[in-house]
Amino acid sequence: MDVTILFSTFVVGLALGVPVAITLGAASLAYLLVSGMPPVVMPQKMYAGMDVFVLLSIPGFILAGNLMNQGGITQRIIRFANALVGWVRGGLGLTNIAASMLFGGITGTAVADAASIGGVMIPGMKKAGYPADFSAAVTAASSTVGPIIPPSVPMIIVGALSGISVGQMFLAGAIPGILMGIAMMVTAYVISKRRHFPRQAWQGWTEVARSFGGAIWALAMTFLIIYGLLSGLATPTETAVVASLYAFLVGAFIYRELPIHKVPGIIVDSAVSAAGILALVGFANVFGWILVSERIPQAIADGVLSFTDNTFVVILLINLLLLFVGMFMETIAALIILFVPLLSLAQAVGIDPLHFATFAVLNLMIGLTTPPVGVCLFVCAGIARLPLAPVVVAILPFLMTNIAVLLLVSYVPAFATWLPGLLK
Repeated sequence: MDVTILFSTFVVGLALGVPVAITLGAASLAYLLVSGMPPVVMPQKMYAGMDVFVLLSIPGFILAGNLMNQGGITQRIIRFANALVGWVRGGLGLTNIAASMLFGGITGTAVADAASIGGVMIPGMKKAGYPADFSAAVTAASSTVGPIIPPSVPMIIVGALSGISVGQMFLAGAIPGILMGIAMMVTAYVISKRRHFPRQAWQGWTEVARSFGGAIWALAMTFLIIYGLLSGLATPTETAVVASLYAFLVGAFIYRELPIHKVPGIIVDSAVSAAGILALVGFANVFGWILVSERIPQAIADGVLSFTDNTFVVILLINLLLLFVGMFMETIAALIILFVPLLSLAQAVGIDPLHFATFAVLNLMIGLTTPPVGVCLFVCAGIARLPLAPVVVAILPFLMTNIAVLLLVSYVPAFATWLPGLLK
């Protein structure tokens, strides 16, 4: 009965469109009241979920991304990406994807990528003769690369949940992220070839060199983050603080496009975004604690293992579940609720925790571009001034491509584990 109240409140809240954090909190509070447990348990468990040192890196990385975005980073990365691939048929589509790969290494969040890159690229692609639905679709699809290529906010959450090294998680996402980007570029090129999308003239190596010179300070930020973690000189939290300071200095004094008077507003906006994520973490921790208390994760693992202990089948079932959940639930909430029980299941059939964590995050990133709760879809459709339906149709080839990469990473562990093992 108590568990029924928990899940029914949660499902009704989602169906009514209540924010996920509030829905998790309401469902957890309803359970506590019906079960007769003291409500004081809720703030205690919320605080326990948020009182994790590595989570302090989230505000830092969000602030660093916002400072770089306001400091002229987006235009410089797009110019460099365009110099590299803009001359190919459908070159602006390829530029869009390449820019997302580069920009994702700075912000670590897909929605920030979709809004920043999309705000420049979607109007530019439409003006150059690309259909609006394709422009929005390629932007939304490519934005999911951001949280795979380091740094990555979802991977920080996973590290806090499981104890897996955040540095190892960042490295594990590098090759899958590059694979996703290349696969989407091939898809965009094939579509552009068939539909005779425009191309631009090769701008020459001089433009490549100049654009690289303009973007190098921004690109160096990713190196700074990875080096800080791998060298052992800094924790993820300390690395995030250094990255924020670096972003401020580059934007204000090197690019000179970040007015000092705007910095307090950027800090406040970043704090609000981070607070939303941490509140979600707190409420989801209460929800997850209730699930563990009711032995729901153990029941899931036992149920699956009674059906099959074949690793191939278990990976397929986990992927299907996460793809389905990603269609309806926000990424971080889904990770906090499902990651630990599914990790237990994965380990029971011999799946490496780092490998599992990588394809689980990759899976839920794809959910950001699937209806009905695909946040990146809504962002890009809004920028393109289109209803959601044509963008959903246009993104289907990219979804299929990303799912193919997901299956490749799921069934070939080396794509996730080779680089961390090499550099450990």
